[in-house]
Amino acid sequence: MRKKETFMQGVITLIFSQILIKLLGLVYVLYLTNREGFGDKGNGIVAAGYQIYAMLLTISSIGVPNAISKLVSERIAVGDYKGGHRIFKIAFATFAIIGLVGSLMLFLGAHMIATYWLQIPEAEMTLVALSPAIFFVAISSVMRGYFNARQNITATARSQTIEQIFKTTLTIILVEIVAIISNVSTMWMAGGATLATTLATFAGFGYLYLYYKTRTKEIANEIKQTVNYKYERVKTIIKKILIVSIPIALTAIMSSINKNIDSFTVVRSLKQFMSEEMALSQYGILSGKVDTLITLPMSINVAFATALVPAISAAKAKKDYKEIKEKTSFSLLTSMLIGIPCTIGMCIFAGPILNLLFPNAAAGATVLQISAFEIVFVMMDQTINGSLQGYGKLIVPTISMGCRRYCKINIKLNFSSYTTNRSTPELL
Repeated sequence: MRKKETFMQGVITLIFSQILIKLLGLVYVLYLTNREGFGDKGNGIVAAGYQIYAMLLTISSIGVPNAISKLVSERIAVGDYKGGHRIFKIAFATFAIIGLVGSLMLFLGAHMIATYWLQIPEAEMTLVALSPAIFFVAISSVMRGYFNARQNITATARSQTIEQIFKTTLTIILVEIVAIISNVSTMWMAGGATLATTLATFAGFGYLYLYYKTRTKEIANEIKQTVNYKYERVKTIIKKILIVSIPIALTAIMSSINKNIDSFTVVRSLKQFMSEEMALSQYGILSGKVDTLITLPMSINVAFATALVPAISAAKAKKDYKEIKEKTSFSLLTSMLIGIPCTIGMCIFAGPILNLLFPNAAAGATVLQISAFEIVFVMMDQTINGSLQGYGKLIVPTISMGCRRYCKINIKLNFSSYTTNRSTPELL
Protein backbone atom coordinates (compact mmCIF):
# COMPACT_ATOMS: atom_id res chain seq x y z
CA MET A 1 0.00 0.00 0.00
CA ARG A 2 1.27 3.51 -0.81
CA LYS A 3 2.90 5.29 2.11
CA LYS A 4 0.93 8.32 3.27
CA GLU A 5 2.52 11.74 2.99
CA THR A 6 3.36 13.65 6.16
CA PHE A 7 2.04 17.17 6.76
CA MET A 8 5.37 18.81 5.88
CA GLN A 9 5.85 16.63 2.78
CA GLY A 10 2.49 17.82 1.52
CA VAL A 11 3.27 21.45 2.33
CA ILE A 12 6.69 21.35 0.65
CA THR A 13 5.23 19.65 -2.44
CA LEU A 14 2.55 22.31 -2.73
CA ILE A 15 5.01 25.16 -2.15
CA PHE A 16 7.28 24.02 -4.98
CA SER A 17 4.24 23.42 -7.16
CA GLN A 18 2.86 26.90 -6.46
CA ILE A 19 6.23 28.52 -7.11
CA LEU A 20 6.46 26.77 -10.49
CA ILE A 21 2.83 27.60 -11.29
CA LYS A 22 3.31 31.29 -10.52
CA LEU A 23 6.57 31.48 -12.46
CA LEU A 24 4.85 29.93 -15.46
CA GLY A 25 1.91 32.29 -14.97
CA LEU A 26 4.30 35.22 -14.87
CA VAL A 27 5.79 34.06 -18.18
CA TYR A 28 2.52 34.41 -20.07
CA VAL A 29 1.60 37.64 -18.25
CA LEU A 30 4.96 39.10 -19.30
CA TYR A 31 4.38 37.87 -22.84
CA LEU A 32 0.85 39.31 -23.06
CA THR A 33 1.71 42.64 -21.44
CA ASN A 34 4.73 43.20 -23.66
CA ARG A 35 3.06 41.78 -26.79
CA GLU A 36 2.36 44.45 -29.42
CA GLY A 37 -1.38 44.92 -29.76
CA PHE A 38 -2.23 43.41 -26.36
CA GLY A 39 -0.61 45.30 -23.46
CA ASP A 40 -2.56 46.86 -20.60
CA LYS A 41 -5.73 47.16 -22.69
CA GLY A 42 -5.73 43.44 -23.44
CA ASN A 43 -5.12 42.69 -19.77
CA GLY A 44 -8.11 44.85 -18.89
CA ILE A 45 -10.39 42.94 -21.28
CA VAL A 46 -9.19 39.55 -20.03
CA ALA A 47 -9.43 40.58 -16.36
CA ALA A 48 -12.96 41.99 -16.71
CA GLY A 49 -14.25 38.77 -18.24
CA TYR A 50 -12.20 36.59 -15.94
CA GLN A 51 -13.68 38.09 -12.77
CA ILE A 52 -17.22 37.16 -13.82
CA TYR A 53 -15.99 33.67 -14.69
CA ALA A 54 -14.26 33.50 -11.31
CA MET A 55 -17.49 34.32 -9.48
CA LEU A 56 -19.44 31.51 -11.21
CA LEU A 57 -16.44 29.27 -10.69
CA THR A 58 -16.53 30.09 -6.99
CA ILE A 59 -20.18 29.09 -6.73
CA SER A 60 -19.60 25.81 -8.56
CA SER A 61 -16.29 24.65 -7.14
CA ILE A 62 -14.49 26.87 -4.61
CA GLY A 63 -14.85 25.37 -1.17
CA VAL A 64 -15.31 21.93 -2.69
CA PRO A 65 -11.70 20.70 -2.28
CA ASN A 66 -11.58 21.75 1.37
CA ALA A 67 -15.08 20.42 2.05
CA ILE A 68 -14.36 17.02 0.51
CA SER A 69 -10.93 16.96 2.13
CA LYS A 70 -12.41 17.64 5.55
CA LEU A 71 -15.29 15.14 5.34
CA VAL A 72 -13.29 12.32 3.77
CA SER A 73 -10.27 12.75 6.08
CA GLU A 74 -12.57 12.49 9.10
CA ARG A 75 -13.86 9.14 7.81
CA ILE A 76 -10.40 7.82 6.91
CA ALA A 77 -9.00 8.84 10.33
CA VAL A 78 -11.34 6.34 12.03
CA GLY A 79 -10.81 3.62 9.39
CA ASP A 80 -13.99 4.18 7.39
CA TYR A 81 -12.51 4.06 3.88
CA LYS A 82 -15.78 2.91 2.35
CA GLY A 83 -17.67 5.87 3.79
CA GLY A 84 -14.97 8.27 2.60
CA HIS A 85 -15.08 6.91 -0.95
CA ARG A 86 -18.87 7.08 -0.99
CA ILE A 87 -18.70 10.77 -0.08
CA PHE A 88 -16.32 11.28 -3.00
CA LYS A 89 -18.59 9.55 -5.55
CA ILE A 90 -21.70 11.44 -4.46
CA ALA A 91 -19.83 14.76 -4.45
CA PHE A 92 -18.47 14.09 -7.95
CA ALA A 93 -21.96 13.58 -9.38
CA THR A 94 -23.38 16.56 -7.52
CA PHE A 95 -20.78 19.06 -8.60
CA ALA A 96 -20.70 17.76 -12.16
CA ILE A 97 -24.31 18.94 -12.41
CA ILE A 98 -23.58 22.25 -10.66
CA GLY A 99 -20.54 22.86 -12.88
CA LEU A 100 -22.55 22.16 -16.05
CA VAL A 101 -25.22 24.65 -14.99
CA GLY A 102 -22.53 27.26 -14.29
CA SER A 103 -20.97 26.74 -17.72
CA LEU A 104 -24.32 27.15 -19.47
CA MET A 105 -25.15 30.30 -17.49
CA LEU A 106 -21.88 31.96 -18.49
CA PHE A 107 -22.14 30.87 -22.14
CA LEU A 108 -25.73 32.04 -22.59
CA GLY A 109 -25.34 35.24 -20.58
CA ALA A 110 -22.00 36.36 -22.01
CA HIS A 111 -23.44 39.14 -24.21
CA MET A 112 -25.59 40.67 -21.47
CA ILE A 113 -22.82 40.51 -18.86
CA ALA A 114 -20.18 42.09 -21.12
CA THR A 115 -22.43 44.77 -22.62
CA TYR A 116 -24.60 45.85 -19.68
CA TRP A 117 -22.86 44.73 -16.48
CA LEU A 118 -19.22 45.36 -17.31
CA GLN A 119 -19.85 47.92 -20.05
CA ILE A 120 -16.89 46.35 -21.85
CA PRO A 121 -18.38 44.68 -24.97
CA GLU A 122 -14.95 43.35 -25.95
CA ALA A 123 -15.12 40.99 -22.94
CA GLU A 124 -17.96 38.92 -24.43
CA MET A 125 -15.60 36.64 -26.33
CA THR A 126 -13.51 35.97 -23.23
CA LEU A 127 -16.62 34.91 -21.30
CA VAL A 128 -17.71 32.52 -24.05
CA ALA A 129 -14.23 31.00 -24.27
CA LEU A 130 -14.07 30.52 -20.48
CA SER A 131 -17.52 29.00 -19.99
CA PRO A 132 -16.62 25.28 -20.46
CA ALA A 133 -13.82 25.62 -17.89
CA ILE A 134 -16.35 25.89 -15.04
CA PHE A 135 -17.49 22.29 -15.58
CA PHE A 136 -13.98 20.84 -15.66
CA VAL A 137 -12.81 22.82 -12.63
CA ALA A 138 -15.87 21.74 -10.62
CA ILE A 139 -15.23 18.01 -11.07
CA SER A 140 -11.46 18.44 -10.75
CA SER A 141 -12.01 20.17 -7.41
CA VAL A 142 -13.83 17.12 -6.04
CA MET A 143 -10.99 14.82 -7.10
CA ARG A 144 -8.35 17.12 -5.61
CA GLY A 145 -10.23 17.23 -2.32
CA TYR A 146 -10.40 13.42 -2.25
CA PHE A 147 -6.67 13.01 -2.90
CA ASN A 148 -5.83 15.66 -0.28
CA ALA A 149 -7.93 13.78 2.27
CA ARG A 150 -6.00 10.59 1.49
CA GLN A 151 -2.77 12.51 2.20
CA ASN A 152 -1.81 12.39 -1.46
CA ILE A 153 -1.33 16.09 -2.05
CA THR A 154 1.24 15.30 -4.75
CA ALA A 155 -1.61 14.41 -7.13
CA THR A 156 -3.17 17.83 -6.60
CA ALA A 157 0.17 19.59 -7.05
CA ARG A 158 0.97 17.73 -10.26
CA SER A 159 -2.45 18.34 -11.79
CA GLN A 160 -2.19 22.07 -11.05
CA THR A 161 1.32 22.19 -12.50
CA ILE A 162 0.26 20.35 -15.67
CA GLU A 163 -2.68 22.71 -16.01
CA GLN A 164 -0.41 25.74 -15.74
CA ILE A 165 2.11 24.34 -18.23
CA PHE A 166 -0.68 23.86 -20.76
CA LYS A 167 -2.11 27.29 -19.99
CA THR A 168 1.21 29.08 -20.49
CA THR A 169 2.13 27.19 -23.65
CA LEU A 170 -1.31 27.38 -25.25
CA THR A 171 -1.74 31.07 -24.37
CA ILE A 172 1.37 32.00 -26.33
CA ILE A 173 0.54 29.70 -29.25
CA LEU A 174 -3.13 30.69 -29.55
CA VAL A 175 -2.50 34.42 -29.16
CA GLU A 176 0.11 34.32 -31.90
CA ILE A 177 -2.19 32.36 -34.21
CA VAL A 178 -5.12 34.69 -33.51
CA ALA A 179 -2.91 37.77 -33.98
CA ILE A 180 -1.97 36.59 -37.47
CA ILE A 181 -5.54 35.68 -38.43
CA SER A 182 -7.19 38.82 -36.95
CA ASN A 183 -4.51 41.31 -37.97
CA VAL A 184 -3.51 41.93 -34.31
CA SER A 185 -7.02 42.50 -32.91
CA THR A 186 -6.80 42.99 -29.13
CA MET A 187 -10.31 41.62 -28.59
CA TRP A 188 -9.67 38.42 -30.56
CA MET A 189 -6.28 37.93 -28.93
CA ALA A 190 -7.91 38.22 -25.50
CA GLY A 191 -10.39 35.55 -26.56
CA GLY A 192 -7.53 33.27 -27.61
CA ALA A 193 -5.77 33.79 -24.28
CA THR A 194 -8.86 32.76 -22.31
CA LEU A 195 -9.54 29.77 -24.58
CA ALA A 196 -6.12 28.51 -23.49
CA THR A 197 -7.40 28.54 -19.89
CA THR A 198 -10.32 26.30 -20.80
CA LEU A 199 -8.11 23.80 -22.64
CA ALA A 200 -5.69 23.78 -19.70
CA THR A 201 -8.44 22.94 -17.19
CA PHE A 202 -9.37 19.96 -19.35
CA ALA A 203 -5.74 18.81 -19.29
CA GLY A 204 -5.65 19.11 -15.49
CA PHE A 205 -8.81 17.04 -15.16
CA GLY A 206 -7.43 14.47 -17.59
CA TYR A 207 -4.39 13.90 -15.37
CA LEU A 208 -6.52 13.52 -12.23
CA TYR A 209 -8.80 11.00 -13.94
CA LEU A 210 -5.88 8.89 -15.19
CA TYR A 211 -4.23 9.05 -11.77
CA TYR A 212 -7.45 7.90 -10.10
CA LYS A 213 -7.68 4.94 -12.48
CA THR A 214 -4.16 3.84 -11.51
CA ARG A 215 -5.20 3.85 -7.84
CA THR A 216 -8.45 1.86 -8.16
CA LYS A 217 -6.93 -1.39 -6.83
CA GLU A 218 -5.36 0.39 -3.87
CA ILE A 219 -8.65 2.13 -3.07
CA ALA A 220 -10.56 -1.16 -3.41
CA ASN A 221 -8.18 -2.84 -0.94
CA GLU A 222 -8.64 0.01 1.53
CA ILE A 223 -12.41 -0.28 1.24
CA LYS A 224 -12.18 -4.01 2.08
CA GLN A 225 -10.29 -3.12 5.27
CA THR A 226 -12.97 -0.65 6.36
CA VAL A 227 -13.92 -0.46 10.02
CA ASN A 228 -16.47 1.78 11.75
CA TYR A 229 -18.50 2.08 8.53
CA LYS A 230 -21.46 4.34 8.99
CA TYR A 231 -24.10 4.20 6.26
CA GLU A 232 -25.66 7.54 5.34
CA ARG A 233 -28.30 8.34 2.75
CA VAL A 234 -27.31 10.21 -0.40
CA LYS A 235 -29.44 13.18 0.65
CA THR A 236 -27.67 13.33 4.02
CA ILE A 237 -24.21 13.25 2.44
CA ILE A 238 -25.07 15.99 -0.06
CA LYS A 239 -26.42 18.08 2.80
CA LYS A 240 -23.19 17.60 4.76
CA ILE A 241 -21.07 18.53 1.75
CA LEU A 242 -23.09 21.70 1.17
CA ILE A 243 -23.04 22.62 4.86
CA VAL A 244 -19.25 22.49 4.80
CA SER A 245 -18.65 23.90 1.32
CA ILE A 246 -21.16 26.77 1.33
CA PRO A 247 -19.49 28.79 4.14
CA ILE A 248 -16.10 28.26 2.47
CA ALA A 249 -17.59 29.21 -0.90
CA LEU A 250 -19.20 32.32 0.61
CA THR A 251 -15.78 33.42 1.83
CA ALA A 252 -14.36 32.90 -1.66
CA ILE A 253 -17.37 34.59 -3.29
CA MET A 254 -16.76 37.67 -1.17
CA SER A 255 -13.14 37.66 -2.29
CA SER A 256 -14.31 37.37 -5.90
CA ILE A 257 -16.75 40.24 -5.31
CA ASN A 258 -13.73 42.27 -4.25
CA LYS A 259 -12.27 41.90 -7.75
CA ASN A 260 -15.65 42.49 -9.40
CA ILE A 261 -16.04 45.75 -7.51
CA ASP A 262 -12.88 46.90 -9.27
CA SER A 263 -14.10 45.68 -12.67
CA PHE A 264 -17.43 47.50 -12.19
CA THR A 265 -16.12 50.75 -10.72
CA VAL A 266 -12.54 51.47 -11.81
CA VAL A 267 -13.20 51.88 -15.53
CA ARG A 268 -16.50 53.70 -14.98
CA SER A 269 -14.89 56.21 -12.61
CA LEU A 270 -11.81 56.84 -14.73
CA LYS A 271 -13.90 57.35 -17.88
CA GLN A 272 -15.06 60.65 -16.33
CA PHE A 273 -11.56 62.08 -16.79
CA MET A 274 -9.97 60.19 -19.68
CA SER A 275 -10.82 58.19 -22.77
CA GLU A 276 -12.34 54.73 -22.42
CA GLU A 277 -9.20 53.15 -23.87
CA MET A 278 -6.97 54.88 -21.30
CA ALA A 279 -9.32 53.92 -18.47
CA LEU A 280 -9.25 50.30 -19.59
CA SER A 281 -5.44 50.43 -19.68
CA GLN A 282 -5.33 51.77 -16.11
CA TYR A 283 -7.54 48.91 -14.97
CA GLY A 284 -5.22 46.57 -16.85
CA ILE A 285 -2.28 47.88 -14.78
CA LEU A 286 -4.10 47.01 -11.56
CA SER A 287 -5.50 43.66 -12.64
CA GLY A 288 -2.83 42.45 -15.04
CA LYS A 289 0.47 43.49 -13.45
CA VAL A 290 -0.03 44.56 -9.83
CA ASP A 291 -2.42 41.76 -8.85
CA THR A 292 -0.15 39.19 -10.52
CA LEU A 293 2.89 40.34 -8.55
CA ILE A 294 1.29 40.62 -5.11
CA THR A 295 -0.40 37.23 -5.42
CA LEU A 296 2.95 35.49 -6.02
CA PRO A 297 3.83 35.15 -2.30
CA MET A 298 0.18 34.61 -1.40
CA SER A 299 -0.03 31.60 -3.70
CA ILE A 300 2.99 30.01 -2.02
CA ASN A 301 1.25 30.35 1.35
CA VAL A 302 -1.82 28.56 -0.02
CA ALA A 303 0.11 25.35 0.63
CA PHE A 304 -0.38 25.74 4.37
CA ALA A 305 -4.08 26.57 4.08
CA THR A 306 -4.60 23.53 1.82
CA ALA A 307 -2.61 21.06 3.92
CA LEU A 308 -4.02 22.28 7.25
CA VAL A 309 -7.63 21.35 6.45
CA PRO A 310 -7.24 17.53 6.22
CA ALA A 311 -4.45 17.50 8.84
CA ILE A 312 -6.48 19.31 11.48
CA SER A 313 -9.70 17.48 10.57
CA ALA A 314 -7.97 14.11 11.04
CA ALA A 315 -6.31 15.26 14.29
CA LYS A 316 -9.64 16.47 15.63
CA ALA A 317 -11.32 13.18 14.72
CA LYS A 318 -8.62 11.44 16.82
CA LYS A 319 -8.88 14.17 19.51
CA ASP A 320 -5.19 15.00 19.18
CA TYR A 321 -5.36 18.69 20.17
CA LYS A 322 -1.62 18.99 20.72
CA GLU A 323 -0.99 18.23 17.04
CA ILE A 324 -3.58 20.83 16.03
CA LYS A 325 -1.84 23.51 18.09
CA GLU A 326 1.65 22.66 16.83
CA LYS A 327 0.73 22.63 13.13
CA THR A 328 -1.29 25.84 13.38
CA SER A 329 1.46 27.73 15.25
CA PHE A 330 4.16 26.57 12.84
CA SER A 331 2.07 27.55 9.80
CA LEU A 332 1.32 31.03 11.17
CA LEU A 333 5.00 31.69 11.94
CA THR A 334 6.06 30.58 8.46
CA SER A 335 3.39 32.79 6.84
CA MET A 336 4.79 35.82 8.65
CA LEU A 337 8.38 34.97 7.74
CA ILE A 338 7.39 34.79 4.05
CA GLY A 339 4.96 37.71 3.98
CA ILE A 340 6.87 40.47 5.78
CA PRO A 341 10.00 40.43 3.54
CA CYS A 342 7.81 40.29 0.41
CA THR A 343 5.81 43.32 1.56
CA ILE A 344 8.94 45.35 2.33
CA GLY A 345 10.68 44.29 -0.89
CA MET A 346 7.81 45.26 -3.18
CA CYS A 347 7.35 48.62 -1.43
CA ILE A 348 11.02 49.54 -1.83
CA PHE A 349 11.69 48.07 -5.29
CA ALA A 350 8.31 48.56 -7.01
CA GLY A 351 9.71 50.71 -9.82
CA PRO A 352 12.72 48.51 -10.66
CA ILE A 353 10.56 45.37 -10.54
CA LEU A 354 8.09 46.76 -13.08
CA ASN A 355 10.87 48.11 -15.30
CA LEU A 356 12.59 44.73 -15.29
CA LEU A 357 9.50 42.60 -15.94
CA PHE A 358 7.49 44.94 -18.16
CA PRO A 359 9.97 47.07 -20.12
CA ASN A 360 7.33 47.96 -22.71
CA ALA A 361 4.63 48.79 -20.12
CA ALA A 362 6.30 49.71 -16.80
CA ALA A 363 3.64 52.05 -15.38
CA GLY A 364 2.06 51.32 -11.99
CA ALA A 365 4.83 51.60 -9.35
CA THR A 366 2.70 53.60 -6.90
CA VAL A 367 -0.21 51.17 -7.21
CA LEU A 368 2.14 48.24 -6.54
CA GLN A 369 3.60 49.94 -3.45
CA ILE A 370 0.17 50.56 -1.97
CA SER A 371 -1.10 47.07 -2.81
CA ALA A 372 1.99 45.39 -1.33
CA PHE A 373 0.82 46.18 2.22
CA GLU A 374 -1.95 43.62 1.95
CA ILE A 375 0.43 40.68 1.33
CA VAL A 376 1.32 39.77 4.91
CA PHE A 377 -2.24 40.26 6.18
CA VAL A 378 -3.79 38.13 3.42
CA MET A 379 -1.24 35.38 4.04
CA MET A 380 -2.04 35.30 7.75
CA ASP A 381 -5.72 35.26 6.87
CA GLN A 382 -5.23 32.28 4.52
CA THR A 383 -3.49 30.23 7.21
CA ILE A 384 -6.01 31.08 9.92
CA ASN A 385 -8.91 30.24 7.59
CA GLY A 386 -7.39 26.84 6.76
CA SER A 387 -7.02 26.09 10.48
CA LEU A 388 -10.58 27.15 11.27
CA GLN A 389 -12.03 25.20 8.37
CA GLY A 390 -10.19 22.06 9.41
CA TYR A 391 -11.40 22.49 12.98
CA GLY A 392 -15.00 22.93 11.85
CA LYS A 393 -15.39 26.66 12.61
CA LEU A 394 -16.58 27.37 9.08
CA ILE A 395 -18.69 30.46 9.66
CA VAL A 396 -15.93 32.54 11.32
CA PRO A 397 -13.89 33.14 8.11
CA THR A 398 -17.12 33.99 6.30
CA ILE A 399 -18.11 36.64 8.84
CA SER A 400 -14.59 38.11 8.77
CA MET A 401 -14.55 38.31 4.98
CA GLY A 402 -18.06 39.78 4.98
CA CYS A 403 -16.96 42.66 7.22
CA ARG A 404 -14.00 43.41 4.96
CA ARG A 405 -16.04 43.33 1.77
CA TYR A 406 -18.80 45.48 3.27
CA CYS A 407 -16.26 48.21 4.01
CA LYS A 408 -14.72 48.02 0.54
CA ILE A 409 -18.07 47.98 -1.28
CA ASN A 410 -19.19 51.12 0.53
CA ILE A 411 -15.93 52.95 -0.07
CA LYS A 412 -15.68 51.98 -3.75
CA LEU A 413 -19.32 52.61 -4.62
CA ASN A 414 -19.39 55.94 -2.82
CA PHE A 415 -16.22 57.01 -4.61
CA SER A 416 -17.63 55.84 -7.95
CA SER A 417 -20.82 57.81 -7.34
CA TYR A 418 -18.81 60.86 -6.29
CA THR A 419 -16.64 60.85 -9.39
CA THR A 420 -19.65 60.29 -11.64
CA ASN A 421 -21.21 63.50 -10.34
CA ARG A 422 -18.01 65.49 -10.75
CA SER A 423 -16.21 66.35 -13.93
CA THR A 424 -13.12 68.21 -12.72
CA PRO A 425 -9.78 66.49 -13.16
CA GLU A 426 -8.66 67.74 -9.73
CA LEU A 427 -10.20 64.56 -8.27
CA LEU A 428 -7.26 62.61 -9.64
